[in-house]
Amino acid sequence: MSDAAQPTAAEVRAAAEAVKAALDRHLAAVENRTGDDDPAVYAAFNDLAAAAEAYDERLYDRYDEVTPFEIPGVEDSLPPYAGPEQPNALSVLIRRDYAVADAQRLLAQAQHIADAERDDEGEAGASAAVGSSVHAAIGVLFGEYEPDEIASRHKEFGLEEGDSTLWVAAADELPEAGEWLATPFDQADPSRVTCRFDVSAVFDEDELYEEDSTGRSHEHS
Repeated sequence: MSDAAQPTAAEVRAAAEAVKAALDRHLAAVENRTGDDDPAVYAAFNDLAAAAEAYDERLYDRYDEVTPFEIPGVEDSLPPYAGPEQPNALSVLIRRDYAVADAQRLLAQAQHIADAERDDEGEAGASAAVGSSVHAAIGVLFGEYEPDEIASRHKEFGLEEGDSTLWVAAADELPEAGEWLATPFDQADPSRVTCRFDVSAVFDEDELYEEDSTGRSHEHS
């Protein structure tokens, strides 16, 4: 950055004062909150995050220094909770990403499963169920094992873990059987999430527990 584009010392000082004021407003909102989902607390939290980010940027641009704080961006926060106070049902939404790190291992493991089924059920031709098709191997693998077991044994199956997330969302009532099967992921509503658990390489190895202004929990590991 050129000298002309750098913030002045006064601008850095003003940004620091803005953080102090935002801290006061956030504390006042927390002290006077009317419930776990008080929108004033949520707004004060976002204002504090924005002020801290602005100060951090100006401090770095002017003095090449950083703060010791890691403020989550507004886009990373859940919206105010808008679900029922006493949920009668829950939806658990899970996403786990994997890279196919060793296709040959995946094919071999899936073929082993297919061969075992052939031996157990006497189905002729089952040994050709996988062949060289990774698509078929994935279908065999996930048809045989629960997702949690695949997660715990992913290396054995030639897979490499990526990010994963689990959302627990409150519902008014349990849907009718088969009601959402055609579009199972279209109704994911962040405002009804009571807690979420994220796993990613971007987080520290030590488990970090956070709680947003609504009292909903986020667990990163």
